[in-house]
Amino acid sequence: MSQLLIFLCVLGAANAALAADINAGKAKASATCAVCHGAQGMSSLPNAPHLAGQPQIYLAEQLKNYRSGKRTHEVMGVVAKPLSDAEIDNLSGWYASLQIVLRETP
Repeated sequence: MSQLLIFLCVLGAANAALAADINAGKAKASATCAVCHGAQGMSSLPNAPHLAGQPQIYLAEQLKNYRSGKRTHEVMGVVAKPLSDAEIDNLSGWYASLQIVLRETP
């Protein structure tokens, strides 16, 4: 039963990513998010997290929490407040589509 639940969760997350308009998310991110989170979702600011490669479901949930006021941050509350569900899906889909490559240092 638990394997079925895990499969359904993964399938639901994949369907949400497919519904996202990645190009619209990239355009919105370039106009709104890049100042703090970097053009490719890799922040150079010490108090702004990297968004690239984060799971889409996580990013969408956090943006919705900022939008509703459930999660608070002076800047993110203002940025997320006017976002529609479609814009949140697009933004989170864009950042989730970016791949991070980790390399061990010799």
